[in-house]
Formats: sequence, C-alpha cells, structure tokens
Amino acid sequence: MYKQQTSHNELKDIKVSLNFKLAALWASFMFLYIYVDYFHLYMPGTLREIIAGKVFVFDITQVFLLIALISMTIPALMIFLSVALPAKVNRWANTIIAAVYIPYTLFNLAGEAWAHMVFGAVVEVALLCLIIRYAWKWPRVNASDRTDNNN
Repeated sequence: MYKQQTSHNELKDIKVSLNFKLAALWASFMFLYIYVDYFHLYMPGTLREIIAGKVFVFDITQVFLLIALISMTIPALMIFLSVALPAKVNRWANTIIAAVYIPYTLFNLAGEAWAHMVFGAVVEVALLCLIIRYAWKWPRVNASDRTDNNN
C-alpha cells in the first residue's frame, strides 16, 4: 500500500473566524478611504479651494466637518463591531452598512476624478462587496450543533 508522504516544510492553513475577516476587510477599506482623500490634497488647486472654504461644491462648515467625521467613524467602528457584535446583529450591520457605502464611495468620483481616485473606489467597492458576501453567507448553526453544546 502506498502512503503519501507530506513535506516537513508544508505550511498549515490557519482557520480565521468570519468576524476577523470582516474586521480586516473594514480595516483595509479604511486605509484606502483615508489615503484616497489624503492623496487628493496633492491635486492642483485642492488646497486653494480648501483655504477658500470649499470642498467640491460644499462649503466647509462645522456641519460639513461633522458629517465628514461621521462618515469616517462608521466604517472605523465596524472594525471593532465586526468582532464584538452577536452574529445576527453583526450580519445585518455589515450587510447594510457596506451596501450604503457603495454609492457613497462612488459619489466621491463626482467631479474631476483622477486615476488614483478611480482605482481607490474600485478597490473600496470590491472590499465592500466582499463584506456583503461574507456577511450574507454567515454560517448557520445546525440543530445537532445546538444539542452537542448543551450536553
């Protein structure tokens, strides 16, 4: 009988929980989200518009800055909430918030969109779609799993 030999150098895949996958996707989204905005500052005329009190067609006011911070806070909190929330709430929070951020991300391409902005938006939308896919396919508990845990 032939016995298959395995290499001593073979790498072991480590099973990562869905919660941590979602948190990592949100963290990746946040890095891109911040860096696309940061690199936008290097575009000619951007700082002049900011100094003049404008961002795109919006006046820079306390309300504008509060809304901008809230829009950054939600995905930033999702990094933690993806790990901390119970499964049912987690699934819906990830699905709904990621779905809301897809059109929001695409809106950021309105006006003059340079290649870095388009690239960032494409990757951000891909990450958000992965979040929705993972959350939507959240594993279910089988009846046999429940009885095994109660014994």
